[in-house]
Amino acid sequence: MKKSGNLSQSENEAVILYHGSKSGIRGSIAPVSRECCDFGKGFYMGTDRIQPLTLICNYPNAKLYTLSVQLSGLKILDLEVGIDWALLIAYHRGKMEAVKQSFIYHRFANLSSGCDMVVGSIANDRMFVVLDRFFNGEITDKALIHCLSALKYGKQYVALTERACNNIKILEEHGFMENDRDKLKKESEANRMKGIAMADEICRTYRRDGRFFDEILEAGE
Repeated sequence: MKKSGNLSQSENEAVILYHGSKSGIRGSIAPVSRECCDFGKGFYMGTDRIQPLTLICNYPNAKLYTLSVQLSGLKILDLEVGIDWALLIAYHRGKMEAVKQSFIYHRFANLSSGCDMVVGSIANDRMFVVLDRFFNGEITDKALIHCLSALKYGKQYVALTERACNNIKILEEHGFMENDRDKLKKESEANRMKGIAMADEICRTYRRDGRFFDEILEAGE
């Protein structure tokens, strides 16, 4: 069993995951996402079939892929949802640039060093709203953790190296009609509104408990 935050060699196992593409995969699978993604530049996959659909529903040539991923032999950083998970996302989204010389910055800059893959909870439409409120100083870390515990989320697997990408096999490719995309757009917006309402309620409950994001960065822990 992989421990949270620890680099480990995976056991012989395969998982079924999903990947959403705006225009379809061309050529070999590669770790070439944009830089400012949750766990850095890589190839992103998830356990929740619906979540990637809400990200690609605005694109007429969008494709959903069902994948088989062999984890055997890969070095994997497995993160439980919590403050370390949130701060790693903060680092990769450029939210720590003001403290580039600090211990906390370098800790998260190097956390996935040497990994083939990072596994952690998906910052889905509802969770994305809550994370932004934390990064913007509207809610504390305690409120964030309670929000994360209340939200339903899947896991994302991010292949960071070619070695990991070579272990990914496409099982199925699926396109979408315009009416399908319209339904997904409505679902995405509904999820965002649920996240806003939940964050408001939890923020009121824990408004005086815990630390704000800037306080954690200033402490440099």
